[in-house]
Formats: sequence, structure tokens, C-alpha cells
Amino acid sequence: MGPVAAVLLVFVGCCSNVVSLELLVREFPGCGNIVTFAQFVFIALEGFIFETNLGRKKPAIPISNYVIMVTMFFTVSVINNYALNFNIAMPLHMIFRSGSLIANMILGIIILKKRYSASKYLSIALISAGIFICTIMSARQVNVAGDGSEEQGFYAFMHWLIGIGMLTFALLMSARMGIFQETLYKQYGKHSKEALFYNHCLPLPGFLLLSTDIYNHCVHFSHSAPVVIPMIGVTMPILWLYLLINVITQYVCIRGVFILTTECTSLTVTLVVTLRKFLSLIFSILYFQNPFTSWHWVGTAVVFLGTLLYTEVWSSVQAVLRPSDVKAKKAE
Repeated sequence: MGPVAAVLLVFVGCCSNVVSLELLVREFPGCGNIVTFAQFVFIALEGFIFETNLGRKKPAIPISNYVIMVTMFFTVSVINNYALNFNIAMPLHMIFRSGSLIANMILGIIILKKRYSASKYLSIALISAGIFICTIMSARQVNVAGDGSEEQGFYAFMHWLIGIGMLTFALLMSARMGIFQETLYKQYGKHSKEALFYNHCLPLPGFLLLSTDIYNHCVHFSHSAPVVIPMIGVTMPILWLYLLINVITQYVCIRGVFILTTECTSLTVTLVVTLRKFLSLIFSILYFQNPFTSWHWVGTAVVFLGTLLYTEVWSSVQAVLRPSDVKAKKAE
């Protein structure tokens, strides 16, 4: 499969996944656990059949290392989805998760003792400023929405603040997992498909801790309005249909990103993922009528400007447009 097909998979799969998740969250804001569980089961089952050959293929990376990675991955996935239960709007959720570059740089400096160029620090400052603007504007909306007594408004704000804390923790944990994964790949080689399977299979027993919440949402989903699936004529509760779409599109999204990493440079991958997030954000605002002020637009623009600056897109475009100049500089 070529890079064009991979880009299409990323855009179609990831954008559809965000839409189906928002449809679920609007009905039941606390459905993050059942969504995470369904995604993990589907991807683990697919990996067990096609990657491990029904368990007959031994892992290239020791299981003990996967246990550490899986603990971080499970924590990040559950917290990111569960944060939606704390008055976190989907646009803010998407913008906040775009701050992964900040977390990666901070932990890279602390753990790996990395040093970056001035443009990298500038880009991180822009991303931080953009997220800060969007977060402050969302906080003001929470205060406005909390009409009623002062105590109720304070409770709503503190509830939202817990969600922001969860997203921040998940962001840092995800960056730490990325560093750990990077060191494993350097030692044992890249085994992305294998890592994808074990990251989704090993955490499954952990969902026993969330079994009551998952069961309750299964009951809620089963009592949702029935809908007839086109083409095949099967009737099923609409929330189960949304969940099925979410699980399938999540798999398509992950597979698209995996293929893209094997076909294209890391710059291209970052650019495609950034553009995908931007399109998802625009769709979420326009289609679902999510509250989005002019300050939110300013913050969003600053975040994406910082991301593009970090990936050095302008330098790459100049190199493509003026290859002779680049060759002349190299000759000097």
C-alpha cells in the first residue's frame, strides 16, 4: 500500500473516529471506559490472529518490557477517555492533546538530556500559549454555564479542573511512554505491529477494575433507540452502532498511521496527523455546534503554527522549491 492510500486511511479513519466518539459522548459523557475496552478487545483479537499467528509466534521484545509499556499505555488511554466525563468539550480535548510536543520536549530534556534549537523552543512556546488561551476561554465558559448558586458554579469549575489535570497527566505519561518505546526500539529493533498487539492485549485484565461501569453502560447502550443498518437491514441500538463504527475507525486510523510511518518520513507523518487534527476540530465545531469563540480560534491557530514550526515545514518547502540553492550551500 502506497503513501497516498495511507494518508486516506488516516484522514477517513481518524476523522470518522472522532465523530463517532463525539456522538457517544453527547449521549453518555462517562462512556469512555466502554469505548476504550471495545477498542482494546478488537485490536487485541486482530493482532492475536494475524500478528502472533494464534499465539504461536514468540515476541521479539521481552514480555517484561511490554508490561511496563502496557501499564503506561493503559493508564493514558483510560484517563484520556475518562476525562470527557469532567465537562471537557471535544474541541478542547483535541487541542490539549496536540500539546504532546511540549511533553516530549520537557521529558526529553530531563530524561535524555537533549538540547534543541531556538526555533524548537519558540515553537513549544507558541503551542503552550495556544493551549493556555483555549483552556482559559473554556474555563470562562464553564463558569458562565454554571448558572445557579455560587456553590454550584464553583463545583462545576472544580469538576472541569480535575478533567484538565487528568489530560495533563495523560500527556506527560504518553511522552514518557514514547521515550521508553524509543529506547526499546533502539535495543531490539522496530516491531510496531507486535507492540500494537501487546499494548492492547496485556491490559485487558485491568478492565476488571472497571467492569461495573462497563456493564452499566452496556445496559444503557442496549436501551438506546433502535436503528436499521442500511444495506444489510439489521436492527440494533443506535449507541451500539456508534460504538461499532468507533472501534472499526480506530483500527483503520491506527493502521493508517502505522503504514504511513513505514512509507514516509517522520516530518510527513507529523504533518498529516496535524492536518487531520485540524480537520477534526473544524468538523466538530461546525457540525456539533460546539462553543468556540474568536479567542479559541486564535489559540488554535497559534497551536498549529507552533506545530508546523517545530516540524520545520517551511525549510522543507524551500528545499523542494529551490534545490539548486541547497546544493550550492552543501558545496560550500
